[in-house]
Amino acid sequence: MKTHFDIEKLIEIGSITNELDYERALIADRNLRLLAKDNDHLKKLRSKLRDLIEQYENTEWNNVSQINDEKILESDKVERLAEFERIFIQNRKNAIRIKLQELGLNQEHLATLLGHRSKTHMSELINGIKPFTLKDLIIINRLLKINIEILIPPFLSDKDEIKIKEAVTKIDKPELKLAMDDLVIFVP
Repeated sequence: MKTHFDIEKLIEIGSITNELDYERALIADRNLRLLAKDNDHLKKLRSKLRDLIEQYENTEWNNVSQINDEKILESDKVERLAEFERIFIQNRKNAIRIKLQELGLNQEHLATLLGHRSKTHMSELINGIKPFTLKDLIIINRLLKINIEILIPPFLSDKDEIKIKEAVTKIDKPELKLAMDDLVIFVP
């Protein structure tokens, strides 16, 4: 199960197709800026990501006549969601690091425990460059005793949200709502 934005998947697709992925790409670009200094793979990844960002901006934001209030409101909404995701990933990273320190472990030890061979891959997971699998997060929960709500992102894809909203309408239960306001970011 992919639990959040996957940079490599976006690059494989070859384009940014919506505003949320654009905002996520901007955040990923900032995160990669520091991580890419010593890693050629991440340098190439960042370069490709920056190309996709530029393409999206040229397509969606260069023509002033295409920009209206609705587009700006949507952009603001997804910017807040992307920032919420960034904070979630940062809090999860901090919680994992604190527990590793408490137990006298490092990221390389965690990689071994999760069955990952590459130190770089583990760093990418911790830093939110690649998504953890659900199995990884359950193992971290059980080994490091970190609250599962800190580890598993509470986000749904746009498609899933639309399906759920349509189902709520179909069963005529308007009191059922998906709300980001109900979500709590736990700080370790």
